[in-house]
Formats: sequence, structure tokens, C-alpha cells
Amino acid sequence: MPIAETIAIGTELLLGEIQDTNTHFIALQLRNAGIDFYRATMLGDNPGRIAKAVKEAATRADIVITSGGLGPTVDDPTREAIALAAGVELEFHEELWNQVQDRFRRYGRKPTENNRRQAYIPRGATAITNPVGTAPAFYIEIDGCIVVSLPGVPRELETLLVDTVIPLFHDRFHLKAVLRSVVIHAATAGESQIDEWVADLETGANPTVGLLAHPGITDIRITARADSEEEANHMIAGLREEVIKRIGQSYFGDDETTLEQVVNQMLADKDMRAFILLNGFDRTFETRIEKLEPRQIFVFTSTEDNPSSPELEIARTSGYEIIIRADLFKMTDQTNLAFTFITPEEEKSITRSHGGHPELAQTWAENMLLDFIRRYLYNKNNRQE
Repeated sequence: MPIAETIAIGTELLLGEIQDTNTHFIALQLRNAGIDFYRATMLGDNPGRIAKAVKEAATRADIVITSGGLGPTVDDPTREAIALAAGVELEFHEELWNQVQDRFRRYGRKPTENNRRQAYIPRGATAITNPVGTAPAFYIEIDGCIVVSLPGVPRELETLLVDTVIPLFHDRFHLKAVLRSVVIHAATAGESQIDEWVADLETGANPTVGLLAHPGITDIRITARADSEEEANHMIAGLREEVIKRIGQSYFGDDETTLEQVVNQMLADKDMRAFILLNGFDRTFETRIEKLEPRQIFVFTSTEDNPSSPELEIARTSGYEIIIRADLFKMTDQTNLAFTFITPEEEKSITRSHGGHPELAQTWAENMLLDFIRRYLYNKNNRQE
């Protein structure tokens, strides 16, 4: 299986002026094509540094993809840098210049003389026609490694990568293997606890298991490599069942499923509604819940400290089967969540503490409250059965 590296080019990336979304997209396409992606580099607009990075990457990888630096201005150095890395001169291509001019004419514009720079590519390189932009891309072989230079404009890069570059890799490397992944979500069980439950599974070579922690949620990613999508999915299925068995009630869904979606659906299935009165929170929880349809959860953010606020009293008499009054107390070394959970069966008060970064505390608290409802409904359903 070929090994790939990427080099994102642009001083604006290093200055934090724009975000590098291209590497993320490239990573997904490489994964889907069954190509191992080992390293991502980010460099400024310096031809010498770029050339050095490309030469070094070519000694480690079978594929190097650069993004950015193919524009018409002086600070677009990728063409020069790749030529330097390959030990060749830049070469003018009349057909590329015609493509650039045709592109401008299509929009009723005339190219300036510096656009002519885009028709130069390293000698021996193969041009990649860009149907959605003015910057032609290209690829060249350096020390047995195929180096592909793509424009930095995301729409252009995505089109060229999917339509031309990935098929090129399939032909060149006779790709058969596919990579498939599933992400399993676990709530209110920390990363260390999940790790203890699945540690032995994390040592496997194929499929692989990895963990990623979020505030109040831990993701377990399973990735399988196989000769077909069907085989990869089969490999994932057995391991997924084992992971879910081990994490028990912490499991609430896969991939794009969110905790609020699960809780809202569980309430809808039982024709129940939940009211959550918040104090010490901002309004992001309300925004998060507003997307749900049909909406079974109502969130009200109060600035009052009185637990017997009018909103809570209205909820008590308005047919809500679950009522929560939650207070978030942010201190210097930790954040405390205190909430009262009211159902037809009982009323109880709970306190939890968050020792992580204060900026993450509210998301953690939101997930704690949602998961408390989820576990109540889960247990209620099991008792009824």
C-alpha cells in the first residue's frame, strides 16, 4: 500500500489568517482510496524551504501532495520550489497559457501579464487541466515518488483531487485496498475509563481502534483495511459489537449521531417531553436543541438564582414528564454542576465536578444533563420490559 504525505503552502496559514481545510479533505480521500497517510507539513512561501521539504518527503513516501502557491503573484512559489526539488528548470507551456486566457475570457476578463506565470511548470512535469480555476496543477516524479501540486483554493483542489488525482493513483499503484471507519460514541465515561475497557483492542493492527475525548463524550474509532468495502465492513462489524458490549450503557450512537438527537428520539418514542432550566449557562445549549424535529426538549436559560422561578413552576404544571433545574458554578480550579432531576417517580439532587479547561465546562455540563435523561429513559424502558 502506498504511503502519502502532504505539504500545505502559504504564509497566511502560518499566521493564522486562514484555516487549512485542504489537508482534512485530502486525508479523507486518501483514506477512502486505501492509501496510508503518514505526515502533514505546513510551510510558508519560501521556495528553498519548500524544495527541501519536498525532497525529504520523497525519500519517505510514494506520494507527496502540495496545496497552494500556484497563483500568479510573486509570493506563489510552488512551481519554482518543485522545479528546484526535481533539479530542473521551469518550462513554458503554450497550451496552458491558452487555457488560462480561455478561462478569463469566459468571465469577460483579460488576464494580466503575471497570469502568464501560471503556464510555467517544471520540465518533465505533466499538467493537470483545471476546469474550475485559472491555476493549472501538475505532477512530476522525484526519486521514484510522485509529487502532485494542487491549487490552494478548496473548491479547485477538491475537484482536481477527486476527478483526476485519485484516479491517477489508482492507475499508478493498482489500488485495491479500501479503508473504512466507524466512530462509536460513549457518554459520561472518560477516556481513561474507556481505555481500560478496550485497551487490548487498541493494540490490533487491522482493524485499528483509537480514542478521542470530547467534553462529556469519548469517541472510539474503528478502522479496517481490506480488499473490498464488503470485507472491511465485515471486519468492523464484529469489533463494533464487542466495543459496544464492553462500554455498556455509555454507548449512544455511531458516526454523525448526536446525543441530543438520541435523547430527543427516545422522548418522542415514549411521547414524553423534558424541560431544562439553566442558570450560569450561556445560550449555546438552546441553539443546540433548536435544531431537533420534532422537538421534545425545551431549554430555558435564566439569570435568576431562585429555584422556584416562574418558568420552573410553569413546567411543573404543563405536563413535562422530566424537569431539570441546573446550575453551573465556574471557579478557578474547577466547574461544578448542580442539578435537580424531577420525574413522576422521584426528585433527586446531583452534583458533578469538571476539572478540565473552563471553556469546555458548559459543553461537558450539557452532555451530562442530556445523558442523565438518556440513562433514565433507558432504565425506564428496561424496567417496563
